[in-house]
Amino acid sequence: MSFLDSLFAKKETSVLGVDIGSSSLKVVQLRKEGGQAVLETYGELALGPYGGGEVGQATNLSPEQITESLKDLLREAKVTATSSGVSIPYARSLLSLVELPYRKDAKEQKTVVELEARKYIPVPMNEVQLDWFIVPKVGPSEQEKEQATVDVLIVAVHNDELALLQSVVTGAGLTASFYEIEIFSTIRAVVDEPVKPVMVLDIGAASTKVYVVEHGVVALSHAISAGSQDITRAIAVSSGVSLSRAEAVKKEEGLGGPEQGDLELVFSRIFSEARRVLMQYETAHNKSISSIVLTGGGGVTKSLGAYAKKTFSIDVRVADPFIKTQAPAFMRPVLEEIGPEFAVAVGLALRKLDEI
Repeated sequence: MSFLDSLFAKKETSVLGVDIGSSSLKVVQLRKEGGQAVLETYGELALGPYGGGEVGQATNLSPEQITESLKDLLREAKVTATSSGVSIPYARSLLSLVELPYRKDAKEQKTVVELEARKYIPVPMNEVQLDWFIVPKVGPSEQEKEQATVDVLIVAVHNDELALLQSVVTGAGLTASFYEIEIFSTIRAVVDEPVKPVMVLDIGAASTKVYVVEHGVVALSHAISAGSQDITRAIAVSSGVSLSRAEAVKKEEGLGGPEQGDLELVFSRIFSEARRVLMQYETAHNKSISSIVLTGGGGVTKSLGAYAKKTFSIDVRVADPFIKTQAPAFMRPVLEEIGPEFAVAVGLALRKLDEI
């Protein structure tokens, strides 16, 4: 390519968010227009059938199988963008919130964090990529200057996981400028409260992740060993239908259908654990959670929002990440319905758009 070719080369304006989950792949393609994020296309592909299972089941596919399924999804969704941001599963990462000595000098603080991180990461430091964030304290600026300690969120991802994701992305003909733990993508897409604590209930296929977000930073994370595939199984067993049919029933009828009792058993387990985490946080920090956001594959269960509002005594809403994008009005009902499943992919694409 000559200098003039590169000078007048058309800059890519469309970007892609790629969410590689345990039970499905999701992609969202956005472009920037007049400072707004415009939705161009999106798609989801169940991974169960690629591993000899059914729709809605968590899988453990090889990198080659994931690559093939991603190529299939890109083709089916008519994706044209190749520049992307890609999710890292929460289960494949390590997050620790620790209290460390406060240093005014940024370099000294970095040294303190990196030395202390060794105590919380169970593998050699040269085997992981390390990042960290200081959780803002609320209070007078003078008081902050005199603080002796600081809360730090330490984040680590194993190099092997990053290598696997890179091989999948390259094999599918994409490029990725960043890999982001799904929790941060979700926050960007569904949490708008800038100050007060918000709880995010991310109901994935194999497990449910509970996050408390304060000042846009993760103040607490907790995993519950029950997820949307347990909900699907409950419907399949009680109705005597296949898992793939049960997955459809979950979305079409949900808590308003004849299997309501079976679904409530699964959700009551998830919600009671989430309520315990909520109360524990409120007691320890002497502050109230302002609202709860439901997201993830289980978040698309019909009537779940109404059921959750009865369970929790605070404001509960079902995530609608597509509200942050421009799309035709006729698509809004569908996008609102599927939104919880696409929170991570939308969050990735929104970050990628900021690079343009």
